[in-house]
Amino acid sequence: MPEGDTVFQTSRRLDEALRGQVVTRFDLRVPRAATVDLTGETVREVAPRGKHILMRIGEHTLHSHLRMDGSWRLHRPGEKWRHPAFKVRAIVGTATREAVGVDLAEVKVVATRDEQELVGHLGPDPLAEDWDAGEAVRRLSIDTRSIHVALLDQRNVAGFGNEYAAELLFLRGILPETPVTDVDVAMLLDLGVRTIRANRDRVDRTFTGHARRGATDWVYGRAGRPCRRCGTLIRRGELGADATRERVTFWCPNCQH
Repeated sequence: MPEGDTVFQTSRRLDEALRGQVVTRFDLRVPRAATVDLTGETVREVAPRGKHILMRIGEHTLHSHLRMDGSWRLHRPGEKWRHPAFKVRAIVGTATREAVGVDLAEVKVVATRDEQELVGHLGPDPLAEDWDAGEAVRRLSIDTRSIHVALLDQRNVAGFGNEYAAELLFLRGILPETPVTDVDVAMLLDLGVRTIRANRDRVDRTFTGHARRGATDWVYGRAGRPCRRCGTLIRRGELGADATRERVTFWCPNCQH
């Protein structure tokens, strides 16, 4: 699942492949941006912001969001794609590489000076150079909802998704529905920052310290299976800001109170 660390890695790969190169092919397969053509412009950089990818080309920014299933894949010009063409939403090609956006949930082009219209609402990003821990603690602390819902709100902190929420709450022994007011927000965020920064440079995300397939999570995706610490069966539920935004929760009823 794409979360802040996945977006960071994707942006870094795109930046290493495209930075400083002239665009020779630019094709956006979404209605609102289909007529935009940045061919001939130079890719200045590709930067992550929370779960958003900002590809700055000339004086414009190609903004994309991976959501649940999206990805950016790099190919050599003329190389056969390893995915169906109907899933492609964006193509940015240069003389040496071709970046193909597959199943992207959002694709927009704005003047770079107007980027804040797309990402200005986001809270501090723990993987950004301008990470502001104090501001992140402040935003999260004044949220009146459950800690699981508040942690997923990108306006509080940008980059944590459902897997991080489940795993961080387990590691701190906190039930997902616990009110934010009953949580040591500073300590939770400190753990989250250290964890996502460690995963930023790993091939496979892990919360247990083990990279072996099936052994990377404590509770996420493990409903009905025994807790790795105490053996109690992991439970599954749903929480959300409203009925249309509910997310699956996982927790150990013994280790989390």
